[in-house]
Amino acid sequence: MQRLAVMVAVLALGCVSAFAQFRDYKKGEFYVGYSHNQVDTGVSPNDDFSDLVDRREGFNGFEVAGVYNFGRYVGLKGSISGTYNSKSYAFTVPTTPPATGQVAFDTNNSLYNFLGGVQFKDNASEARVKPFAHILAGAGHGRVNVKNLFCDTDVDCSGFSGTVSETGFAGAFGGGIDVKLSDRVDLRLIQIDYNPIRFDNATTHNFRFGIGFVFR
Repeated sequence: MQRLAVMVAVLALGCVSAFAQFRDYKKGEFYVGYSHNQVDTGVSPNDDFSDLVDRREGFNGFEVAGVYNFGRYVGLKGSISGTYNSKSYAFTVPTTPPATGQVAFDTNNSLYNFLGGVQFKDNASEARVKPFAHILAGAGHGRVNVKNLFCDTDVDCSGFSGTVSETGFAGAFGGGIDVKLSDRVDLRLIQIDYNPIRFDNATTHNFRFGIGFVFR
């Protein structure tokens, strides 16, 4: 009888220990890193010069994100990113009477994402390699600042210079891999997202890449 009691006690302690290990996960994390966005930069399909700007361009910037983990595998995530790009354009446009004129300008461009959603990852304290996936939705904000505008005298460029901005629905669907460096810090080796944004009744199909550090 005494031996049976000892066995029951040992089994109970083992169950408690296993349960404690299962519960031993990080409740939250904070990510900061470099973000590279391959942006579909088409201004509008109706613009005369859309063939020059309706193409994918590299934007560079940052992303910060926070996660609160409801359990070992699921967390609520919020993310803010900002990426930037500068370009110069020069092209020929038709004029009246039938002729051509030159137009040239520089642009400073920015794209922001304000997103929230769900992250899936094994947040166990002992885990070393941690693949993750997330589904995020929110708003994207794009801004184009046109400066150093040059127009031939026969070209009407009135109202062309200045800043244009727009906000639309955005999402980020993707994931990546984190690697444990210490009990408090992980290295985000890679993050890859499909980042569609709805601007001017059309969807821009962007792709976002990131690398940085996760603090837990």
